[in-house]
Amino acid sequence: MSAEENLFQKYYGKKIALYGLGTETRKALLSLEEHFEIIGLLDSFQDSGQIHGKDILSLSRVIEEGVKLIIVVARPGSCKAIARRIGDTCREQGIALMDIRGKDLLERKTVTYDFTNVAGSTREELYQKIAEAEVVSFDLFDTLIMREVLTSADIIELLSAALQEKGIRIDNFAAHRLEAEKRLAKYGAPTLEAIYEDILCKMDTQVIRPSELAQMEWEIDYRTILARHAVCEVYEHCIRQGKSVYIVTDTYYRQKQIEAVLEKCHLTGYQGLLASCEYGTGKTQKLFAKLREREGNRKYLHIGDDLTADMEMAGKEGMDTYHIFSGEELLDAVGGMGIEECMESISERLKAGMFAARLFNDPFQFESEDRRIGLADVYDIGYLICAPVITDFLFWFRERVQHYGIKNIWFGARDGYLLQKLYRMLEEDAETVYFHTSRTAAIRAGMMDDSDIAYVESMRFGGTLEENLRVRFGLEAAENGCDKSMGLLDYRESILMHAQEERRKYRTYIGGLDRKEGEIAFFDFVAKGTTQMYVQRMVEPHMKGLYFLQLEPDFMRDKGLDIEPFYRIEETEGSSIYDNYYVLETILTAPHPSVCGFDSCGRPLYAQETREERDIRCIERAQEGILDYLCRYLELLPSIAESQSKRLDEIMLGLIHNLKIMDEEFLSLIAEDPFFNRMTEIKELI
Repeated sequence: MSAEENLFQKYYGKKIALYGLGTETRKALLSLEEHFEIIGLLDSFQDSGQIHGKDILSLSRVIEEGVKLIIVVARPGSCKAIARRIGDTCREQGIALMDIRGKDLLERKTVTYDFTNVAGSTREELYQKIAEAEVVSFDLFDTLIMREVLTSADIIELLSAALQEKGIRIDNFAAHRLEAEKRLAKYGAPTLEAIYEDILCKMDTQVIRPSELAQMEWEIDYRTILARHAVCEVYEHCIRQGKSVYIVTDTYYRQKQIEAVLEKCHLTGYQGLLASCEYGTGKTQKLFAKLREREGNRKYLHIGDDLTADMEMAGKEGMDTYHIFSGEELLDAVGGMGIEECMESISERLKAGMFAARLFNDPFQFESEDRRIGLADVYDIGYLICAPVITDFLFWFRERVQHYGIKNIWFGARDGYLLQKLYRMLEEDAETVYFHTSRTAAIRAGMMDDSDIAYVESMRFGGTLEENLRVRFGLEAAENGCDKSMGLLDYRESILMHAQEERRKYRTYIGGLDRKEGEIAFFDFVAKGTTQMYVQRMVEPHMKGLYFLQLEPDFMRDKGLDIEPFYRIEETEGSSIYDNYYVLETILTAPHPSVCGFDSCGRPLYAQETREERDIRCIERAQEGILDYLCRYLELLPSIAESQSKRLDEIMLGLIHNLKIMDEEFLSLIAEDPFFNRMTEIKELI
């Protein structure tokens, strides 16, 4: 029996089908037909016809025929996509689904946060191989560089969305694009222009020229590309060692385009570039032979990520090889970290791609002593952990503002400091106000009667009555102190008199704000509505609260507030939002102290700053990560494809508890809530 037959001998004598129509499928048929009853072939784009002497079947026909095993003849990345497409049906019908290498594609991987189960060659072993080689060739995509999407198919989905944004709709565009590439690749290595010429010819449409489509796809793809820095360091080492260095890549891009990618990633000094479409042959065909023709009988090392196209095919040409893990492979190796369950829309897949491109940019990180996946820089906590959910909140906030037609947008201090910056990135022409306020400033000005004082007293303060008076109201207790039986109402006269003066000064501040006719959209992050309730008394227009999360909505129901939260309280049950909003608040806050009131000219007065300079620097670094994330996300995602995915956001936010956090400045932060006299170390929250 052949190696393939041994892998599947459990299904000897049973009906099987192969998934795939390419040349590798023909080879698999020759190897398997003697011992297995192969009833036909499946494909993502065809469900009828014949090829390689076999019928092309639909999945429903395969089920009717009683097939017990489907063998996918494709590269690992394609196998995952196929498993996502037909896996649930196979499970329901009791059909095994395996790839040609014998891997069970229906196996549900356990989510882990370390590389304990990842086996690979080390960086040191790679350098030893390089020392022995004379010619070193590098694969390009997923080896030296990577995209901020998980698969190249996502580039086509982004292009489809970009076309729709231009008013160009081509039915089943992504399917046509992938099918054309697959079909033309049987006869060689097609260019992108040739692929689009084929599509438009078959569809008999002239809504756009093939060259325009090719250019659009190239521009979208180019934007997503970034260097894999650790592999690029290996590349530079080869150049310094005087090796003959080549780039060998399967691509439909022209040589000048690939040269532009290499320039973008600062990859220079190579001896030659072998791009498949320029040679009319790919790595699984004769591209490595072309390299041998150029360099002759020398010692070769090829470095790449694809087990078939790179490892197997280079090996067949007598070359030594070294396998580099792609970002997608590393994500798969840890069970997808849960995020692979939430990749239905292109916006979700872009988030997953941006996540993998940053977290798994270094393919050697599995070599660390404890093999834990970690974050060494608070910037990455902002970028990877916090930014996705903040981004979706912003999209929701903008949609709500537009839905209500609100022209006045107030971002309440201090949580609104970063949010206002982010919103301006979404809406460059939007006129917004960073509204100086706090619970303390609002209640000091808002107290009008005993019921107000009782409301504040219901929010239990973690200290003495004297401290409560000083922190919340800016008042000092009587010289003889406070009796234990006393409460805030015993100081009602002082509180209400002080509030009159604070209210006058607060109104002076509000009167100086530039305000249009109509209601006010008021942002607060996580709150009951206390600040809004008391500020509303000092402004005439109606205030529409748009919060990330409202706490205790039932308690506030009779307060006459109009609040709409992004997260309803019932949505927080079992989610990471309620557990982690203190972390988010700490990162979102402004670099200035809390506002405690206003002077007679309406200028804000600030409480004493309790944070160290390094704390503020750390917070600003995390905010930089969030700002960069939104900028990148908006650059890559057509606006027509924007959507919210709370489930994915929550999974990413929850990683704060699972990844190894190594930034000591972040771990030393304190989540402050002076209104309740509570101080909590961040490391206690994660």
